[in-house]
Amino acid sequence: MFNSIRGTITEKLPDTLRILTGGVEWDITVPGMDLNRFPPAGEEGRAFLWLYHREDQMKLYGFADESGRHIFLELLKVEGIGPRGAIKIMGGISQEDLENALQNEDLGRLEAVPGLGKKTAQKMILALKGKLAVSRPASPSASPYDELAEALAGMGYDRRAAVSALARAEETLEPGLGPAEKEQRLFRQAIVYLSGL
Repeated sequence: MFNSIRGTITEKLPDTLRILTGGVEWDITVPGMDLNRFPPAGEEGRAFLWLYHREDQMKLYGFADESGRHIFLELLKVEGIGPRGAIKIMGGISQEDLENALQNEDLGRLEAVPGLGKKTAQKMILALKGKLAVSRPASPSASPYDELAEALAGMGYDRRAAVSALARAEETLEPGLGPAEKEQRLFRQAIVYLSGL
């Protein structure tokens, strides 16, 4: 429903960012570690969003980049971790440290995160090892499909499978397409492959 919001940052509180846009001030819950990645109050900023909606509550969660939102959504898939818990976890460990701890099954590092117990840490390793891909600066050896793969990962697809599907999709494209059309067709065809259609 929402992808992101851009506006003037009016206030930065612990775990909360307030952004004014179009005469409306939005109250957005953000991980503590993300807070310093937003510009100071008075400047324009952008937050990537996720809306939590229940009968009795609506709440916006925000992140400094799409990879942060992806990690948050992956954490929600772990049994026993809700939105509040995911924000707390992300406020106690950097994205890269979290990915490394899961990949290396470093239970001690995960247990050092405030509010994260041994059982939940074990569940996280089982559920998420190899599934988190932190965005890193592009390098000459980076995949040419990084942005599209990141978008597909944000939709819940495995990132490595997404890169493979995009490479396969490129083989089906006719020459002479413009960059925007090429990107659009790659994205659609990759979804077809990933969905097994």
